[in-house]
Amino acid sequence: MEEKKNYKEVLLYLLFGVMTTAVNIVVFFLLEQILGWQYLQANIVAIVVSILFAFFTNQRYVFRSQSSTLELKLREFFLFVSFRAISGILDMLLLWMMVDGIGMDSTIAKVITQVLVVFMNYFFSKFFVFQTKKK
Repeated sequence: MEEKKNYKEVLLYLLFGVMTTAVNIVVFFLLEQILGWQYLQANIVAIVVSILFAFFTNQRYVFRSQSSTLELKLREFFLFVSFRAISGILDMLLLWMMVDGIGMDSTIAKVITQVLVVFMNYFFSKFFVFQTKKK
């Protein structure tokens, strides 16, 4: 039964991970390509928006956190944002290296960076952030 629960968790993470990645890329594309923002500025806003989307979906649907007090909920939020900031910094660094370093198209580079970020974020969320009992 535990194996089935873990399988479901991974599938839900992938589903919401795809949705989070889509939010990130769409916000990035709209700000950079449509509104003409500088790509690193657009990326920062895209990261913040996707972190907020991911926290609420991961907490409620993927890891089914049962944090019962405000203190525990704030702890999860702080840890989540902190670990996402780490992956966000990596995202920014890789994006900068690909665009300014090797001249790659910014949208293609953004999509590539998201693959690594998705794996890192699952690991962080599963093992460090959402540690309260699950349904």
